Amino acid sequence: MKNLTCIIVDDDEIDQLMVVSFVKRFPHLELLGAFMNAEEALAFCQKNTVDIVFLDVDMPGMDGLQLRKSLSGIPVCIFITSHPEHAVESFELETLDFIVKPLKFDRFSKAVERINEFMEIKTKALLYESSIGGDSIYIKEGHEQTKVKLHEILYLEALKDYTLLVTNEKRHCVLSSIGTLLKEHHFQSFIRVHRSFAVQRNLIHRIGSHEVFLNENLSVPIGRSYKDDLNIIL
Repeated sequence: MKNLTCIIVDDDEIDQLMVVSFVKRFPHLELLGAFMNAEEALAFCQKNTVDIVFLDVDMPGMDGLQLRKSLSGIPVCIFITSHPEHAVESFELETLDFIVKPLKFDRFSKAVERINEFMEIKTKALLYESSIGGDSIYIKEGHEQTKVKLHEILYLEALKDYTLLVTNEKRHCVLSSIGTLLKEHHFQSFIRVHRSFAVQRNLIHRIGSHEVFLNENLSVPIGRSYKDDLNIIL
């Protein structure tokens, strides 16, 4: 596991010192700073690269939720707070974990495990990179790049923040939503047929009542809201 940079933002000095002590128990967590208010943390993050922010919610001035909105580019946010009522709102801000005080080391350790798993997936997942010519793209698998021919992709399948690029040979995983991929010009030949599926337009063999058939043995579901548009387009 490579070192991960982190900061702590908490206006309670005792709670902040406790998080500092817990962070220092994990050699791969590199603590860059601890801040008593959001404004100082924001100024620091604008000049430094941070992987993780351990963040309180209730603070004077800018609160933790507002700070997270301003720091949306930081991959991992862990809220540590005395206010459980903010849990739902926090997860709308791409929060990886939400810990209710008083903080215990066992609970903090579980949060670090989630961080490790998330960063490992992010590193190993196949990332959409760039196109080569008109028919191929490069995607990342770990530290290696794999060339995938666009015409060999049968369909796209959404998996939360990831998308599967399915070919006859392999299922490639890309760290990007299906909606984002379909906006790229490389995927203009695909048509969305379901909230979770998009298919190559020229590979559609026939349209059934509830499925789109790419051949007699391969089909994906049609979403009700997509069926009329699909018939019109085709």
